[in-house]
Formats: sequence, structure tokens, C-alpha cells
Amino acid sequence: MPVEPGLHITLPRRGVLAGISTLVLLHCGTSLVPMARAQTAPAPEAAPDAAPVGVPFDFDTLTEEMRLLSQAEAVAAERASGFFSDFTYDDYNSVQFNPKRARWAGPEAGFHLHAFHMGWLFAEPVNLFEIEGGVAQPMVFSTDDFLYYDRVKDRVPLHEPLPGVAGFRLNAPLNRADLFDEVIAFLGASYFRAVGRGNGYGLSARGLAINSGLNQPEEFPRFSRFWVEKPVPFAREVTVYAALESASCTGAYRFVIRPGTNTEVDVTARLFFRTEVDQFGIAPLTSMFLFSEKNRADFDDFRPNVHDSDGLAILRRDGDRIWRPLNNPVKLTESWFVEENLQSFGLMQRDREFESYQDAVSHYERRPSLLVEPLADWGRGAVRLVEIPSDLEVNDNIVAFWVPEAKPVPGTMVEYAYRLHWGLLPVDPAADVAYVKETRAGTGGVSGVENTEGTRKFVVDFAGGMLATLPTDAEVEAVVTITGGEISVQTLSKIDSVNIWRLVIDVLPETGATVELVAHVAGYGRKLSENWQYQWVTA
Repeated sequence: MPVEPGLHITLPRRGVLAGISTLVLLHCGTSLVPMARAQTAPAPEAAPDAAPVGVPFDFDTLTEEMRLLSQAEAVAAERASGFFSDFTYDDYNSVQFNPKRARWAGPEAGFHLHAFHMGWLFAEPVNLFEIEGGVAQPMVFSTDDFLYYDRVKDRVPLHEPLPGVAGFRLNAPLNRADLFDEVIAFLGASYFRAVGRGNGYGLSARGLAINSGLNQPEEFPRFSRFWVEKPVPFAREVTVYAALESASCTGAYRFVIRPGTNTEVDVTARLFFRTEVDQFGIAPLTSMFLFSEKNRADFDDFRPNVHDSDGLAILRRDGDRIWRPLNNPVKLTESWFVEENLQSFGLMQRDREFESYQDAVSHYERRPSLLVEPLADWGRGAVRLVEIPSDLEVNDNIVAFWVPEAKPVPGTMVEYAYRLHWGLLPVDPAADVAYVKETRAGTGGVSGVENTEGTRKFVVDFAGGMLATLPTDAEVEAVVTITGGEISVQTLSKIDSVNIWRLVIDVLPETGATVELVAHVAGYGRKLSENWQYQWVTA
């Protein structure tokens, strides 16, 4: 078996879902907070007539500050008070950053920065600073920077300095040279998300996962301060620094952001642990999978598919590829993919046809894929995938991240560098191996007749690669392994009209078992497809 079998456990949802509420706010299409209002990081309190004082700043300085901070006792973030303290959901939706107050706006601008208001769920202020010439000065925001509508406009004091903001977004000419589209937003805990050209918002990333999905409360680190380098004229990239704080860890982060067809974000994370943790996750990704052709019968919905991502992709050190279709399981489950110095992993949206979703509002076909590419040897560890039951598309129920084999030693620094690729990220048409185009599932047996109860049919379509060039009578075979059940039927055949090879498997599970399936197509002394890996939770 190319990958060690996944580990499956049932866990309480509270720990994992504690941070999902933040992600719900960012969900495009069914967003509680419209992304046109992405939020900005706050500035420290200052009197209206106080001149900001600049201080020298670089990444090493921030790193040393966070190292020293890790040696002190953790202090919980304070909730700010003000006219926004009692904002409801509807109130919050009546506030928008004034685009005329965008930072760096001008004829030579390459980026615009917009801030986002505090209030409702965002009570902890975030400080935002601008760096120019190696000197950082606080960005100060007031009620003059925002537009207040409807029910809140008469409750807002004029020219009132704000104690902070909740996050920020950066806009750039992503899709058209004459328009500044939103490229990336940082909002809530350590969450952020970005888009490539032609995308709408979808899945999110975050700075760090601590004890996620374990039998204990999850810890949610937060970016408490941001420093943004003022872009040079007509800049095509921008650098953001962030201070990460939590009960057991501090961190210094650097993000180098390059908008484009695929927006790239180079991340460097320097972490200092105050205490031992049971598990920490590098490059955490969070997405939504409700249903597809595998489980559509569970939802009475006119749309054929509803998901931000449809699979986990892993490129192993030796070039072998894994595709794990996502599930909406009947109970919380997890899978581990043990690797050493992997090349990449990510949550992908492969299906790019509108017909597959039929959603003229959410446009799931435009949701970005997100690939994590290590920029150094990460050593031995595992990609951990957590899947949470969900009956609503506003819930982000998929989590994936890298778990290093070695636990961090308190008092020492660990550093990870990686590149995030956000975009359509199509499958490479020149790849030698075929890819999994679609996975379908249904009741096992022969259609139209009574069949053995409890069996399930899996239909896997392989497209592209050298496999697509072979005739129907080619000497190829499906190599399939199973744990937790047995295969009663297995066939592999080519469908010439659509130029795909179809693998059909009927599976009879063991009582109460979780079934693991791994399959690929082989022939002529070589592997002809990526590895399809699937988990069927029967109860």
C-alpha cells in the first residue's frame, strides 16, 4: 500500500468546531459578513493630535520580541469597549470601510489597504503598522474611515478614534488593470484567505493549529499585530509581518504576497512554545464539503454538487501522487497520510464546470484550490485530514494540515517556510499519469434488480496521462487493496466516447468497520494513474 492506512476515531465536535464560527463569517455565497467588507487590523490608541512615533523594524527584531514574549506568562487579549460593543449581526452588516480612505491609493498604487471595523464577534483589537524605510509607524483608524448605514449611522460619534480593528484586506489589479480587486484578507484568530485570477473566495488558511480535533479543547492562536511594508510604485508584491500569540505559543510570521493567475503567498513561521503541546499543525487549511455524486442522495437539493473543495492532493517525495476525495461523514473522522519530505499537499477544487454545480449565486466552480509547497525539508510527519459531519454549506467542515513527527521543545525556536498557491490550479495536461476525474458511489449490485443488502458501489473515472492514449483492449489492470471489508465485484474498462477509464468496485464491509480503499491503474511495467484513496465510514 503506497500510504499507511488512515486512523479513524470518533471525537467530540466542540473542540474542532470552536474555530469554525470564525470561518463561517468568511464563507462566500452564504457569507454572514460580505467579503466586500473584509476587515483590517487596528492601530493602538492615540489622541487625535498625537503624531505617530516610528521605531525600527525588521523580521529578526520581531522574532526576538516573540522569543522574549514566549518566556513570559501568557496574557489573554482584552476586549475593547466602545459604541460598537453592542453591535448585532445586522448592525455589523451596516458598516463598511470607505474605499476613498484606502491606504496607498494613488495613480502609482500597486495595492490598496482597507481596514475592517470592530464589533459583533470581533471584540479583540488588532494593531496595524506601516513600514517605510525600515521604520514602523502605527496606522490609526477612526470613524472617519468607515461608512455607517441604516440602523447604526445615528449611533456613531463623529471623528472618534478607534481602539483597533478586526483585520484587513489588500486589493490589487488582479482581473483587470483598471480595477483593484480583493486579493487577500486577514480576519479572525489567525485565519486568512486569498484568491487567484477569476476566483471567488472559498477555503481558508490559518497560521497554526494547536491540539485540533483531539480529546481536549483546541487552542486558537491569534494574529494580534500586523506590519505591512508600504509598496513601491506599481508594486507587484507586498510583504506583511504578523505577531502570533496564544496560551502555549508565540510566533513571528512573514507573508510575501504576489497576486496573479495563481496568487502566491510565501510564508515563514518562526515559533516559540511556552509549554509542551500534544499536537501542532503547520499550514492548516479549512474548507467545506457538503455533497457531490458520492452522497447527493442525502440532500434534497437542485444542485448536483456543493463544495469549496472536492479532494485532498498529495505529491510525495518520489513523485507519486495521491488523490483522496473528500467526505461528509456520518461521524467525525480523521485520516493520516504519513510522508517524509513531501513535495506538496492541498485541498483542491478539480471540477470547474458550471453544469456540475448549477449555482448562479455561489459559483462553486470558481472557488480556489490551495496547494502548500514546502520551501525546505520538513522531514518526517503526516498530512492529517479531519472531516466533520455537516448539513449546511455555511459550515467549514474540512481541515487538513501537516503534523511534524517531532514535537517542539519549549524554549527553542522551530521554523517552517512554505509557499501557498491559490487559484484554479488545473491538473497538468502533460502529466504522464492519469488523474481521478470523478468519484461516484451508490448502492452495490446490478441496477434494476434486488441486490445484497449492505454493499456499496464505487465508480472511479481516470482521465488524461498515457492511459488515455491506450486502446480499449490494452493490457492494463486495476490494483486495488481494501481493509475493513471485501470486494465482491471489480471491473476496469475504457469508455471511448469520453476517453476515460472507469474502475467499478462493489464492496461488502465488515460489521461496524471503516473501509479503506486504495487503487491505481497499472500496465506495461509502470503505474499509469495517481493513487485513488477513499474512506467509507459505515456507521
